[in-house]
Amino acid sequence: MKSRQRSEELMDSPSADEPTLRASLDFIERVNRRLGYTRALIAHLGAMIERDFPNGAPTPIRILDIATGSADVPRAILDWARGRYDVQIVGVDLHPITLQIAAEQSREHSDRLQFMRADALALPFDADSFDYGITSMFLHHLDDEQIVKVLASAKQIARHGVIAADLMRNRRAMFWISAFTMFSNPMVKHDARASVRQAFTLHEFRGLADRAGLIDANMRKHFGHRLVMTWQKRD
Repeated sequence: MKSRQRSEELMDSPSADEPTLRASLDFIERVNRRLGYTRALIAHLGAMIERDFPNGAPTPIRILDIATGSADVPRAILDWARGRYDVQIVGVDLHPITLQIAAEQSREHSDRLQFMRADALALPFDADSFDYGITSMFLHHLDDEQIVKVLASAKQIARHGVIAADLMRNRRAMFWISAFTMFSNPMVKHDARASVRQAFTLHEFRGLADRAGLIDANMRKHFGHRLVMTWQKRD
């Protein structure tokens, strides 16, 4: 496909219809769960924790989830961590309705999952405030300069490493997502296609990571036209 084609996604609008936004976030969560996208991110996180803490993890492990959406990824991380690690997560998002939905759906995890309304381009955290910074299915919403800024901020805030998961851009991905969302609501249909058009090739994603100072980040392709970038601070 051509280079990234930037466009606004309907779910980003402050005036987005709440019932439609809820349905769209539910759809994204089902896709992430059923197609293994969330499991892939958690597998990378687990590998990073094992490498960083071979003699046992600190208490607690603090994670920042940038643009948390409905917070389905943080909830899945906390379910996975139960009995393994003591994890505390802060989810930030700029959209007030999305953040409200995330809080409502996360009541059972409220002791370990907190929310804050914040702009990913101006995160209100000091350096090394968290052990890990993660973001999933968010960076394609931004232009290249904004992506570099978010990744550089995540690097500064995270004491040990960064994980960024997002879409790949190619013709097969467009065909696949068009078929997959054929019977979805108009917001999902529009945003799914817009997302692929402004997604990344592996080369583009690596270049953005390099510009943000995440040199030698690992880039891996996953089923369903997904990319996962992992970067760990070296001793």
